[in-house]
Formats: sequence, structure tokens, C-alpha cells
Amino acid sequence: MPREARIVLPGVPHHIIQRSQSGLRCFSGDQDYQIHLSWLEEYLERAQCHIHAYVLMPDHVHLLVTPERLWSMGELMRRTGQRYAQYYNRKYQRSGALWEGRYRSCIACEPGYILNCYRYIEMNPVRKGFCSDPGEYAWTSYRCNALGEQTTMLQPDDAYDSLGDSPDERREAYRSIFSQQPLASAERELRRTTSANRAYGSAILCSNLEQRMGKRVALGKPGRPRRLQSA
Repeated sequence: MPREARIVLPGVPHHIIQRSQSGLRCFSGDQDYQIHLSWLEEYLERAQCHIHAYVLMPDHVHLLVTPERLWSMGELMRRTGQRYAQYYNRKYQRSGALWEGRYRSCIACEPGYILNCYRYIEMNPVRKGFCSDPGEYAWTSYRCNALGEQTTMLQPDDAYDSLGDSPDERREAYRSIFSQQPLASAERELRRTTSANRAYGSAILCSNLEQRMGKRVALGKPGRPRRLQSA
């Protein structure tokens, strides 16, 4: 049975998660993280993508990316993933696949949902117990988005820009989002939509997208419970 085509909508953000094979540690030192980020930045322009948020965890990667073309996101993930896997296998004298099958993704089209993606991505190290504050973790975009650390890699989404009239106002408003207790239901929904390659948004948004794209983009009604990996 052919696999279902990925839902991609150029010009809007997509939450992406790429996991290592069988929970393998795919970043084992600072050099590994740095090299992956440098290649990710290198391929952004070639693949015609913009990145808004990211976190590199020991066994998986989260990104918030806006592709300019239908093929852009796949090109970015393919080039970065293949090059890094070759580097990793050479360095650690291993063979075989590094990444777990296809990366997972979902569309996020509304400001509130997009900002939820920002927060979900950059809070990942806190949820996993690596730190108590997202600013303490080195391999995330939080220091840039919330604290003003300079980077040439990130491009703010309109939802981020709408937080204030100046960089200081935007960063202050952004930090306030992280001080709020997230809704567990919203995080579960984001995990489910990403795993299922659906749209993360309101029912009205999903209905409009389905009419526009001619395919189902909303999550189906819950049936038999399905085990989801925590992210």
C-alpha cells in the first residue's frame, strides 16, 4: 500500500520532528550539535526554507520551518539528514541508518498555534529534565528568540513579530509565554497532529484547508487508543 503523501503548504510554518533510529544517541558531543546546526543553516537557502525555532536533543530534532515551495522542506531534511548521518557514521565507526524512517510534520497556520509550536520546541529540554530553564540549554533557539542572542539562522514568523512593536517588547512578550502553564491537551494535540501529518489549528482552519487542498488535514475522531511517543 503506497504511503500517504505528506501535507505541505508553502508559505506557512510546519512543525517537524526527526528521531534517531531506535532511540540511538545521535549527538554525542558539542561538535556534533555544532556541525548539524551549521549544515542545517547552509541548506536553508538552497532548499528555500525559513527556520523560526529549533532544538537539538540527544536522540531527536524539533524544527519550526516555513517552506517556500512544495519540495523545500523535503529537500532541507534530506540534505541535512544524509550529510549528518554520513559524518556521524564515519566519526563513530558505525553503519546503517541513523534516522528513524520519515520525519514527521504538521502545518500550523494560526498565530496562537504557531506560538504554541515555538514554546513546545524550546521547552523540550525542560520537559526532558535537562535543565530547569530553557535558556540554560545550549542547542535551542530560545536564547535568540527570548534573550536577543544574535544569529543569522533564524527568521521570525509573523506570529512572533506581532508580539510587540520593538525587539525588546517582542522578547519580553515571548518570555511571558514561557512563564504560563501550558495546557496538556494542547501539547497532546500537537504531538498527535505531528505524528499523523495533519494540521495543527482550529476546526474552522482545518475545514478551510481541506476545501483548499482537496484532502483531509484534520485529525480523525479518536478510536482505539494509539500509543504516541513523547517528544
